[in-house]
This record gives sequence, C-alpha cells and structure tokens, in this order.
Amino acid sequence: MIRKKWNEITFKQLAMYTATILCCIASIIFVYHNYSLYKQPIAQVIHSDLQETTAVTDMYDNEDKLFIQHLTAEIKNGKNKGSIIHLTNEYSSSGAYDQSYETGNDVFISIDKQQAENEALTGSISNVKRDKYIVIVAWVFIIILLLVGKKQGLFASISLAVNIILLSYALDLYVATGMNLLWISGGAVILFTIISLLLVNGFNEKTYAAIIATLLGTFGTLLITYLAMWVTSENGLYYEEMQFLTRPYQLIFLAGLFIGSLGAVMDVAISISAAMFELYQKNPQISAKALKESGIDIGKDIMGTMTNILFFAYVSGSIPMLILYLKNHSPLGFTLSINLSLEFARALSGGIGIVITIPLGLYTTIFFINRKKAKS
Repeated sequence: MIRKKWNEITFKQLAMYTATILCCIASIIFVYHNYSLYKQPIAQVIHSDLQETTAVTDMYDNEDKLFIQHLTAEIKNGKNKGSIIHLTNEYSSSGAYDQSYETGNDVFISIDKQQAENEALTGSISNVKRDKYIVIVAWVFIIILLLVGKKQGLFASISLAVNIILLSYALDLYVATGMNLLWISGGAVILFTIISLLLVNGFNEKTYAAIIATLLGTFGTLLITYLAMWVTSENGLYYEEMQFLTRPYQLIFLAGLFIGSLGAVMDVAISISAAMFELYQKNPQISAKALKESGIDIGKDIMGTMTNILFFAYVSGSIPMLILYLKNHSPLGFTLSINLSLEFARALSGGIGIVITIPLGLYTTIFFINRKKAKS
C-alpha cells in the first residue's frame, strides 16, 4: 500500500517536472522565432564594427567615452524580410540611455526611405527585443519555485500569472474608461488577495483569517495614509517623477501605494495566521491568552525585518538617480528630497500596514480558532 502510494507520488512529480521542462523548451524556442508576430521591423545583428571613440569631460569633470558603432543586420520580418540593412549606433561608457550591440542581438529598427531602388537599406535602432531574456529568467524563477515549493510552488506561479493579467486588465480599464483609479485598485486588491491566498493555502480557516486581516490592513493603510497627506497638505512630497502624466498624479500615487503595501501586509497576515494555527494543531487545548502572547511575539519578530525589506525595496530603485544628481554636484538635501520623498512615503505607508496588520491578524485568527474549538 505504502509502495503504491509512493509510486503514485513519484509519477505525479515526474509528470509535473517533465511537463514543465517541455513547456520551458517550447516557449524558449517560440520566442527565438516569433519575429512575424511583431508589426515593427526587427533585425538581427550579423556583424559589428567600432568606428570611432571620443573621450569627453563635462563642466563638473565627469569623464565619459562616446563610441560610434557600425552594424550590419538581417531583417527578420515584414516586406523586407531577409534583406541586409546597415545601422549606426552611438553609445557611451555610462550607458544611461544607450548600449553597444554584438552579433546575434535582435533590435527593433526604423528603415530609412530609399532614394534609389538598388540602394542599400539603412535605418536606426529604436529598441532591443528582450522577450527571450524575460522568458528565460521567468522560467528560472518558476523552476526554482517548483523545486522548493512543489505543489504550493505550482499554485504560487499560477496565482502570480493570474495577478499579472488582472493588473494589466485593471490598468487598461483605467486608461480606456477614465474610471476612478482608487476604485479600480480596490477591486484589484480584493481579487489579488483572495486568489493568491486561496490558491497557495487552500480553502480553510487559516486562509480565511489571512484574507480578512490582509484586506483590513491594506484598506486601513490607505485610509491612514490619505488622512496623513490631507492633514499635512502633502508638504514634503515631490511628484517630479510623475510630471509627464496627463492624469491626476496624487491619485495615481495613492493607487500605487495601495497596491504596493498589499504584498507586505499579505505576508504578515499569512505568517501570523499560519503560525497560530500551527500552535493550535500542536496543542488543541491551548488558551486564547497563550495564543495572543505567542502571536505578539511573532509579530514583533516580523515587524522589524519586514519594515527594513520595504525600505530597501523602495529606495534601491532610486540609487541610479541619486548617483546622477550627486555626480552633477546637486546638494545632498535637494537630491534626497527630490528622489526619495515618494519612496519614503511608500515605505512608511507599508510600515504602517505591517504594524496594524499584526493585531488585526492576531485577533482575526483567534476568532477563527475559537470558532473551530466550538465546533469540535
């Protein structure tokens, strides 16, 4: 009996891993040959030649090098498929808005109008075709997730894919209809929470407690943040990074903050719920007082690390701009305020969400445990 069950488990795991590997190989082969799906012309570099190098120094003595590169490429789609095109690429050592290209790179191009029928095709590079790199990194992530999490890892990857689709749909809905972005984000947060927790943890009291605590914590975070911004008249917040938006940037900032705090709040809620239900399963006679004390201790341990994680996650994205400002001799205070005001606000908001979710998760989980005790 045990041997039969073991063989069934092994067969299921083998089938899952085989299917994953086949899907991985098929998708990688597909993105390496999907040129016909793109409307914009794509060319593959077959030869590159560095023609000119120039050293430059700006007014602040920042040194850089400029390069001019001649590329020969083969067009892979459209009416000029198979034709050779000559491209010129200018790039710098700093690589802020440009890069060098090598043989085998796929690039999106704009083709210049020909003056004569037999004239060689020329054009310019508009962007890089990166879908194959994204697919490879995604599959590395999925395979590691499956190896570590097995069945739960599979459901986690499914929930991630569903959430990406939902977020894309929510943004398309906002752009197309102009509906209030906070209402759209609120609906998306509810769906993200329910789908993610039910898929990963299943239909049980532990999941229900985590869902309720997550939603209360996330919506509570938004309310507290909005009140704080209203009381302070948003003093100290600089929206320069949103200056090109044609929509209300305060509303977009709040919506991003709303969804951004969800991840940390959800993690805290499920951690407390899972830990307390584990204590209950180990000792069904455990008292509510003991559960409460244990939950508070767990919350204290989570609180510090999660708050730091939020801070580093938000601030790390601003490091390139900080270096750029400081290299151009901008004052430190001005540099930090311009580039980090919104990031600090997001980190503080997420920290508030973590702190209020700890008691919310604690008492919600105790309620479900007491209800389970009453049923038994």
